[in-house]
Amino acid sequence: MTDLPDRPASGIDPDRIAHARVRLPTAQDAARLSGQLSIMAHPVLLRLLYALDIGSELCVGDLALALQVSEDQVGYALRLLRAAGLVRARKVGRIVYNSLAPDFPAPLREHCLRQLVALSRSENDGDDTAEA
Repeated sequence: MTDLPDRPASGIDPDRIAHARVRLPTAQDAARLSGQLSIMAHPVLLRLLYALDIGSELCVGDLALALQVSEDQVGYALRLLRAAGLVRARKVGRIVYNSLAPDFPAPLREHCLRQLVALSRSENDGDDTAEA
């Protein structure tokens, strides 16, 4: 039998509940995080963010060529990312340059963008050697 702490007969432990509740993110924080993570889960949005992370400022045409998608897809993705506050636009004449927002969340950038891309690449490298 496992060593479980003593619990009331009902199974409810008010101390553990209070302990968990204090550490949980608020509903608002969880909604914001969920929105940010769902953006990172979309392939075009993720690749676009990564391109802006490594390419500094890029216009729609440059992003479309880099991502090998249509300019319409890039434009739509940029609208979503600007609405989420993750990307900013800077207009120079007729050209609009896009970059990551100055307040782009550092943990999101480092852990979800850079490290997950690197992890994905290393897993793919392992698949290639297994097939060779």
